[in-house]
Amino acid sequence: MILVTGGAGYIGSLLVRELLALGETVRVVDPLWFGNSFDAHDRLELIEADIRECGPECLEDVSAVIHLAGLSNDPTADFAPYLNSESNVQATRQLAQLAAEKAELERREIRFLFASSSSVYYSPSVAEDVDIERMTEELPIAPTANYSKTKRLAEMELLRIAEQHPLFCPTILRKGTIFGLAPRMRFDLSINAFVMQAWRQRLIPIWGSGEVWRPFLHVRDAVDAYIHLLGAPTEKIRAEAFNLLHKNYRILELAHWVTEILEQNHGVEVYVKRDRSKGEFRRSYYVDGEKITKALGFRAERGVAQGVLEIWDALEKGDLGSEPENDSRYFNIRWLKETVLKEGAVD
Repeated sequence: MILVTGGAGYIGSLLVRELLALGETVRVVDPLWFGNSFDAHDRLELIEADIRECGPECLEDVSAVIHLAGLSNDPTADFAPYLNSESNVQATRQLAQLAAEKAELERREIRFLFASSSSVYYSPSVAEDVDIERMTEELPIAPTANYSKTKRLAEMELLRIAEQHPLFCPTILRKGTIFGLAPRMRFDLSINAFVMQAWRQRLIPIWGSGEVWRPFLHVRDAVDAYIHLLGAPTEKIRAEAFNLLHKNYRILELAHWVTEILEQNHGVEVYVKRDRSKGEFRRSYYVDGEKITKALGFRAERGVAQGVLEIWDALEKGDLGSEPENDSRYFNIRWLKETVLKEGAVD
């Protein structure tokens, strides 16, 4: 059985379906803050619970863990720093320790695939050098933002536990910014947001100059990578970190590419407008993704055009509602403020 924490989320909602299609038995632990898109399935067990409540029972009969749960972006981490620390660091450490002890007790390997982020590479000291230095897995990193800092701390906890438990097999996947269509959709991520703005307003606003770099990754490539890691040789992935991205883009370049895709394929004219009133957004990093290809033969192949067109088609068909730009469920911080984090419901 494979345990997928946060399995009802943006990546998880696709990953779980793919694992089931491959014949796997899956246990999902998710608080269902954003709803449940799964139909009943005889090989799917859904536990509605916060990852902080996950005890040994969550790991019963489990051979691998794909740990996606936790707060997933800067706005939510900044709004609820205590929850961010508890969910992203403490809960990860607790679950990993339980998995490591189970592996030792049962004398068998347990894989633990951890959803980290390429944002761990950003710190003010490297912001000016990103045009000339690719961020590789071997570089020393010291992130400063609440979200990326907790991702790095969780990575360190996994590596520490691995040193003490040889049958515990953690792998760290530092993914770029995700884009593309999924059953649990998000429009608070750059490319997805650009398509929404283009669809609704025929305008994509850019804060500041738009010259910062970001790595991007299609959600289905993220799914494929996790599945690939489940079958990879232990000696190639244990206690290793892998960057995962399709391509790096400057934000302004990316916005113009989205407009070109829509004009070429749908004859839609969309404008890009820079808005300097909110100041320059300096968080920038250019990430190298060759390690996972050289070590495991995996490459993220899906480009921006595929993601843009599938989202546009879903919007045109009404699959995401008549006014998706006003549906808070598609925007993590808005939804959490209105529901889970309302009036201190969760500290």
